Amino acid sequence: MDWQIEYYKKENGDIPVLDFLFTLNPKMRAKAFSEIELLEKHGANLREPYVKPVKGEKYKGLFELRIKFSSDISRIFYFTFQNKTFVLLNGFTKKSGKTPKNELDRAVRYKQDYERRCYDE
Repeated sequence: MDWQIEYYKKENGDIPVLDFLFTLNPKMRAKAFSEIELLEKHGANLREPYVKPVKGEKYKGLFELRIKFSSDISRIFYFTFQNKTFVLLNGFTKKSGKTPKNELDRAVRYKQDYERRCYDE
């Protein structure tokens, strides 16, 4: 069975990953969707250079999908949820070597919100 991809949806209905993807130029967007399909097909067996766990206790359980096209680099944060599901949280275009803390913190907030709402249902 393939893995499932789910897009995190905020309570107001916004879907941060899709909002991000539609800001990308068409070639980078195509590459991003292609790598999302790879993640869905290979699941937890997909490794670097495509995916990498985020380091740090605060970010335990978070992964980044690493997208590179030409000299452009983007990242999409996600986590594994029950029943072979990946939940894509948010994305950003990488401008420097270090991942911005505010993007990591946003991913943690979205993950906590998703889990809270899933377990409240």
